[in-house]
Amino acid sequence: MNNKQFLTELSGKCQMTQENAAGMVQTLVEVMDKVWQNGDTISLSGFGVLEVKKKNERISVNPTTGVRMLVPPKLVLSYKPSTLLKEKLK
Repeated sequence: MNNKQFLTELSGKCQMTQENAAGMVQTLVEVMDKVWQNGDTISLSGFGVLEVKKKNERISVNPTTGVRMLVPPKLVLSYKPSTLLKEKLK
């Protein structure tokens, strides 16, 4: 499902225009971004937990050349689905 299909489905379920649905999704993304910038997690019941985790620096090896290089630490987005969602997908 692409973005346009998602907005069509969302606008139909919420009985609103596609422009309003697009604005709602954009606002949701902006709020989520702000929460993650503060280092907080987002927990949505029935969906799961979204949080920012720090990956430590590590040494990586290029399999072709065998050259070892240092990969700097970085922040990554982590998602853990809820047990309810896992059960629905089974």
